[in-house]
Amino acid sequence: MTGGRAAGSAGPAPDIRIRRATGADARALTRMVRTSGAYDGHYASVVAGLTVGRDYIAARCVHVAVGADGARLGFYGLLTDTAELDLLFVADRAQGLGIGRLLIAHMTTEARRHGLDSVRVVSHPPAEGFYRAMGAERTGTAPPNPPAVAWPRPELRFRIPAAL
Repeated sequence: MTGGRAAGSAGPAPDIRIRRATGADARALTRMVRTSGAYDGHYASVVAGLTVGRDYIAARCVHVAVGADGARLGFYGLLTDTAELDLLFVADRAQGLGIGRLLIAHMTTEARRHGLDSVRVVSHPPAEGFYRAMGAERTGTAPPNPPAVAWPRPELRFRIPAAL
């Protein structure tokens, strides 16, 4: 999938593409997670030990957004067996460029391709607004999961419409 820019929009640059992640992406994706400004302060414990390893990438539906220069700008991990968006990160330097919107659109297409009719998201609390703006509906609250996650998290769901 490639990005496009509507007239007058601040959408993604047209040279952004989304491709299947490979083991060669593991180190860069792990770095993107661990250095994410969204997880500064008391949220840091969530990503401190998180690794997006070769095994994770090989066993899951993981896709990465890349720029024309090959720079990794964001990625998502979809668990097709449990219909859950496990990870979605956009590099700090790429925030506000429409990368997240592209990744969600791509994830929706992949979910449909895998026969899913909805995808669950247990969201980082500050990201709830983004997911809702992308069309997810709030369905509840996931309880804390100490020690890494000491706070409740919004639970949302994307409905995946059937292909036309």
